[in-house]
Amino acid sequence: MFVLGIDPGLSRCGFAVVEPSRRGGGRAVALGVITTAPKEPTPIRLAEIQREFRALMREYHPAVVSVERIFFQNNVRTAVSVAQVSGLIIAESISGGADVVEYSPNQVKSAVAGDGRADKLQMQEMVQVLLNLSAIPKPADAADAAALALCHLANDPSGFLQNRVSAVLR
Repeated sequence: MFVLGIDPGLSRCGFAVVEPSRRGGGRAVALGVITTAPKEPTPIRLAEIQREFRALMREYHPAVVSVERIFFQNNVRTAVSVAQVSGLIIAESISGGADVVEYSPNQVKSAVAGDGRADKLQMQEMVQVLLNLSAIPKPADAADAAALALCHLANDPSGFLQNRVSAVLR
């Protein structure tokens, strides 16, 4: 039973597979980044992300995929490419049988660090502590994805995952 956190991006799409623990929090099963070459055309890059993401779905069969809700203030070009990746991830997740939840950056920061204004380093340190890792997870996109998975474990508004975990642990 896994939560797959995704920090969508066209050049670097962070992912983290987290297994919930009985005492809350979780255990990192896989952390990493799907990368694409900036010189490649966008359709090729999207197809590459799709292939890699499908492989993650097949390998881990997550119950829930937790994705960062897109929020941009200035850079429209970046917003479009991130929105394309996010849409692809959401559609593939549902097609693969997982539930999808979206969290804003402030929701993630509040759930993981206890402060919606936490900076990048604070978030990385909290991910390290909460997942009992020997070092801060790198690259930052993988740490962000882990924070998204942890955010879902902290919030799980439906109780869906908790109910599944309880049934499995009995």
